Amino acid sequence: MFTRLINVPSDKSFFLFGPRGTGKTTWVKKNFPQAIYLDLLDDDLYTDLLAHPHRLESLIPVNNKQRIIIDEVQRVPALLNEVHRLIENKKLKFVLTGSSARKLRTKGVNLLAGRALTVHCYPLTAIEADKEYSLQRSLLFGQLPSVYSEKNPQSYLASYVRTYLREEILQEGLTRNLGAFTRFLEAASFSQGNVLNVSAIARECAVERKVVENYFSILEDLLIAYRLPVFTKKAKRKMAAHDKFYFFDTGVYRAIRPQGPLDNPQEAEGPALETLVLQELKAINEYKDLGYSLHYWRTSNNMEVDFVLYGKRGIKAFEVKRTAKISLDMFRGLKSFLSVYPSSKAYLIYGGDHREYHSGIEVIPVEEALKSLPEILA
Repeated sequence: MFTRLINVPSDKSFFLFGPRGTGKTTWVKKNFPQAIYLDLLDDDLYTDLLAHPHRLESLIPVNNKQRIIIDEVQRVPALLNEVHRLIENKKLKFVLTGSSARKLRTKGVNLLAGRALTVHCYPLTAIEADKEYSLQRSLLFGQLPSVYSEKNPQSYLASYVRTYLREEILQEGLTRNLGAFTRFLEAASFSQGNVLNVSAIARECAVERKVVENYFSILEDLLIAYRLPVFTKKAKRKMAAHDKFYFFDTGVYRAIRPQGPLDNPQEAEGPALETLVLQELKAINEYKDLGYSLHYWRTSNNMEVDFVLYGKRGIKAFEVKRTAKISLDMFRGLKSFLSVYPSSKAYLIYGGDHREYHSGIEVIPVEEALKSLPEILA
């Protein structure tokens, strides 16, 4: 079992959100072994509490001092009213896990008005995988915990995607046209690491633009994809039209992206490595409570930096290259960024095996960089 970096409050209730398969249930059971555990994937319990949310209190012993875990709480949004009441009146502490906040928001639930903090669970990081970590395996199959135990991780990932389609999309009634949504997923996979062109994807899927916009919202609400905004000095400027798109895990991205005899395997390699670095940046930033906002940077003359982290600790810029050989052309984006933001720290993460230093830019091998992110970002 992996030792996770997840950091939660010891004296407050909290939500633990994350995509299916990231290890939320395993983690809460390990860290709160004496807790009362209520699994809303249990059909009998789900049906009972859906019809009678007020019965939640009857499932908790009188004078209970242990935490109460409600797994997949988004399945019964009305429970949060009861949770709110029990926190206020009984001073109980809850752990509320979920793979989506969409249903909670659409039902008008206020996520307990600040009485419970929100924590996220990501795929494994290189640090958490520790001795079992393999960069090549991560690039092929991603870093969901089950990938490390499954005999056939490729089949597991294919099943994972089908499960999401069946359980999260179809059963929750998020779309009426599963076929169109499946085509959309494949089309979206070709946008991995690229600026979104919603109109082009809508044409390819033969659906209206508004439908595709809703599909992207579904992916984000289910926490299986996110958009990366462009970095600009004007912090309040909305740049959604220029957002980059990423599925949350390299293995899930590869499972969704079609591969056939006419597809060039190399075309998926660059986005896969970018995705791996980004998912590690997001996880370490949250687990260590570093407070960065994540962006990418691009100029009007197409100078680009893959990732920019901005916060009270400064500005960190990262360019990611799969190649093991360094060329001067690889530094153009970072040098351009440093000319605009000279106080920044710049890093080139690449597929080689030793560190180098070029004009204020630190060059770090991929695996070494991923395992050093807490120090780099701090």
